[in-house]
Amino acid sequence: MGHRICKILMIVLILLYLAALAIGLIGTYGWFGQDRDPLSWIFILPLGLPWSLMLDRAGDTAAPVLVALTPLLNIAILWLLCRFLKGGSA
Repeated sequence: MGHRICKILMIVLILLYLAALAIGLIGTYGWFGQDRDPLSWIFILPLGLPWSLMLDRAGDTAAPVLVALTPLLNIAILWLLCRFLKGGSA
């Protein structure tokens, strides 16, 4: 039962990450006739917590890319947790 819930949560997190990534890219580059808005990346910040908060000293050029990748850390942690709940060795 726990493994099934974990798997569903991981799928939801991946879908939310892909949606936030798409919104960020569409808002930044103005695709599909949208106005350019760099604040469209705000949706990716909560998905990468707490790691995104640790990047405040990363620099102005590296920080946006690193913040966009921080949800992948949470996805990896959840994947390892799912494997542990399934009974497989991590």
